[in-house]
Amino acid sequence: MNKNNQAIKNIVILGGGTAGWMTAAALGRFLNNSYQITLVESDNIGSVGVGEATIPQIQVFNKTLGIDEADFVAKTKATFKLGIEFVNWGQQGDSYIHGFGHLGQDLNAVPFHHFWWKARQLNLAKPLGEYALNCKASWQNKFMRSIDAGNSPLSDIVYAYQFDAGLYANYLKEFACKHGIKHKIAEVESTLLKPENGHIQTLTLKNGEQISADLFIDCSGMRALLIDKALKVGFENWQAWLPCDSALAVASEKLTPLPPYTRATAHSAGWQWRIPLQHRTGNGHVFSSEFMQAEQAEKILMQNLDSPAISQAKLINFTTGKRKSFWHKNCVAIGLSSGFMEPLESTSIHLIQSAIARLLAFFPDKSFNQANINEFNKQTHFEYDTIRDFIILHYKATQRTDSEFWRYCKNMPVPDSLAEKFELFNANGHVSRNKNELFSENSWVEVLFGQNITPDSYHPLVDMMSETELAKNINSIEQVVKQCVDYMPSQQEYLQHIGG
Repeated sequence: MNKNNQAIKNIVILGGGTAGWMTAAALGRFLNNSYQITLVESDNIGSVGVGEATIPQIQVFNKTLGIDEADFVAKTKATFKLGIEFVNWGQQGDSYIHGFGHLGQDLNAVPFHHFWWKARQLNLAKPLGEYALNCKASWQNKFMRSIDAGNSPLSDIVYAYQFDAGLYANYLKEFACKHGIKHKIAEVESTLLKPENGHIQTLTLKNGEQISADLFIDCSGMRALLIDKALKVGFENWQAWLPCDSALAVASEKLTPLPPYTRATAHSAGWQWRIPLQHRTGNGHVFSSEFMQAEQAEKILMQNLDSPAISQAKLINFTTGKRKSFWHKNCVAIGLSSGFMEPLESTSIHLIQSAIARLLAFFPDKSFNQANINEFNKQTHFEYDTIRDFIILHYKATQRTDSEFWRYCKNMPVPDSLAEKFELFNANGHVSRNKNELFSENSWVEVLFGQNITPDSYHPLVDMMSETELAKNINSIEQVVKQCVDYMPSQQEYLQHIGG
């Protein structure tokens, strides 16, 4: 059957910022001017601006758009990111790095951490991070991209970026407009729904202009003007598991030397981020208003900056959770309108990216097939829920009892899906990764061991190796990682080399 008459023609993206301009850039690039796409944004509403750190999947997004990395790094004042350092999470005084990429080397088809855990108990192994290039390079402020070095760790260096979210949005705005996206500065006054099916029909702007479209994409941030205000799609609140509901953000002077990692330092009722950029440092204190007043949170933030502040602290209130539907009728929510995941593991930009990819995979015609919408929602719920569990892990896997907040986190019940992961790991170190779950087995292992959660045993096949051979293998991996890191330049040198 010829369905050409069913093809949608007009798309409206409501909201700019990172979500709006990532969506516009991708649709402009892949829809080849076959659709009229208009992005409407207000010049009165600032972006949240906390999403300055990313995970490695952002490289895929940039590459598919055809973005030159050196140009992007220079224009967004970006730095490279090898992982996240977590300070004071298991116990006060603790520090570990959740590094991207590889962890040691699997032996006899058994994950490395099982061998390491046996060796560690026999005093034959150093802390886990000594066997991961990303962790060891982070501690020494070193960075380079992969080179052709055979089976060396230098051949597969996994990294992400830390950048100025405002500059990235502007960078993508320029890209999108070159690819035919119409840009309109205006505020929405009201939304008209079609009486026959409840779909969005038109947006009326404050200047009286009306904009109609077949497909509306809600990138209006936490205001969620379309998915919530117009279509009344509900919200699932996760504060029982993730009690932080506020953040204070402040910029400070640039750091020297320039660290290739983000830091998350736990405080008495939340945690502080530090994101090093080329021209400044992004900082913030995420906290629970139930356990701490904003004035105290700001004092803690300002006392723990690693460089002098260059802005006033800005308060952001949020509710962690997700929409009950991300795609409803002819509206798709992307970005903060779809839910809020606190920035502990730098997932907010990834959630935008994956929503865009999913929208393209299930791109609709005018029939808005419900089976496609259901599958889009099912996959997005799975992604949100599995990321949620990984973030809850950081709070639950603590031995801290020094404040009411940490006692609450330590003792709170967790979702069954996370409880099952704890049970499996506690038995003998196994981590089960479901389907397309975002975080790898190594990520879970680094956080669990990093926060002093240790299994009762290890994989039985580890005992096939003698203690002498085990020590030799563990030492060999440590030396390879050390030699690789010794070879790497500092991040500052590398940025100068590529013209960043």
